[in-house]
Amino acid sequence: MSSTQPPQSQPTSVQAILNVPDLIGRKRNGEAHSAIDLNALIGGYVRGEVPDYQVAAWLMAVFFRGMTPQETGDLTLSMAHSGDMFDLSSLPRTVDKHSTGGVGDKTSLVLTPMLAALGLTVAKMSGRGLAHTGGTIDKLESIPGWNSELSDEAFLKQAREVGLALVGQSKNLAPADGLLYALRDVTATVDCLPLIASSIMSKKLASGAQTIVLDVKVGAGAFMKTVSDGEELARAMVEIGRHAGRNVRAVLTDMQAPLGRLAGNSLEVVEALATLRGEGPQDLHELCIELAVEALTAAGFPDNARARAEATLYDGSALSRFRAFVEAQGGDPRYVDDPGLLDVAPGRAEVTAQAGGFLSAIDALSVGRAVLALGGGRERKGEAIDHGVGVELLVKPGEAVVVGQPLLRVYHREERGLAWALELLSAGVSVGPDVPRAAPLILGRIG
Repeated sequence: MSSTQPPQSQPTSVQAILNVPDLIGRKRNGEAHSAIDLNALIGGYVRGEVPDYQVAAWLMAVFFRGMTPQETGDLTLSMAHSGDMFDLSSLPRTVDKHSTGGVGDKTSLVLTPMLAALGLTVAKMSGRGLAHTGGTIDKLESIPGWNSELSDEAFLKQAREVGLALVGQSKNLAPADGLLYALRDVTATVDCLPLIASSIMSKKLASGAQTIVLDVKVGAGAFMKTVSDGEELARAMVEIGRHAGRNVRAVLTDMQAPLGRLAGNSLEVVEALATLRGEGPQDLHELCIELAVEALTAAGFPDNARARAEATLYDGSALSRFRAFVEAQGGDPRYVDDPGLLDVAPGRAEVTAQAGGFLSAIDALSVGRAVLALGGGRERKGEAIDHGVGVELLVKPGEAVVVGQPLLRVYHREERGLAWALELLSAGVSVGPDVPRAAPLILGRIG
């Protein structure tokens, strides 16, 4: 990934610009910061000139007093410029997609080759899973040989020739975000909208794409639990993108229940490949179409966007791009041609209906935590995971069930975490006498 260092015009000494206690006091009193203030504070913190205890005090002041949209945009730019800024200017029509995290969310595996087949260029950095949310890199590593590390030259060449290159996040991508997040995590300031929005968008801006599509998850399995909170976050991120001169649109999507029917790394690759063949579950298919339309519209190509996006899943073009992408990054293409070759844990167990009626809910968080218990996720960064374990939804909310009918199937390896997973899943399903009201998949759009 080609990169440039932060502009030399940025402050080189925090002491030359401001007095840190004064800045903390001004934010405590509700005053807005200038871009110069924020450049100095963030730059000084990254260089070790401003100690943790002062930044912790500043974070708490922001938590209680908030930030204006201008401040949030300026903070995000300061964080983005704290490390490498990846230069994708040699690539045409660059687009990136970000999800705020969910359960069974294998959307990137389907959407990115769709966008490549539609003539856009996806040169993207993705993360690994943490806690109950899965990571795109982990899912792709279910395919033997697939490599998440490319040289700058290979990354740009592949993006230009295939239209899709996807790698793990650089350690020097917005380093200020990593430092600030670690401090937020131990100072009870994680749940603060300007800090959440700037954290997400600093990495997106540093990644270099001109067009950014945001999938903001809302519900039990998401960070944002209500539509109003999701709208507020989406609006803040779209405003940040516009402040930085990018084309940004956001879609709010439901995450009360898992997306699709399969959760777990190899299992999600299986379902993504089915969707690329036009055979996947309706909700995943619909979401990928919606996000592709948003990407085309944001990039300036709205004509017949829906029909063009839909066609990629039936004419083989998106699947062909995915195969070429996997092979270009060292993956064995036989696993794309025959998903049955993918490692799936051999153990099976089921959660059955204790009453007849209609399935009213499958709690996405419970499913995510069950996959984690089985070994399919990690509690801490760097932990090894079992790609083959997971959970299958045999019934979706709204469908009729009878007593004893299997609702969920668990794929386990030698019963590791099985008892706890079954307990979580049993507590997360509910059956009622009436057909539940169907929740829409798309809850709103900002853009």
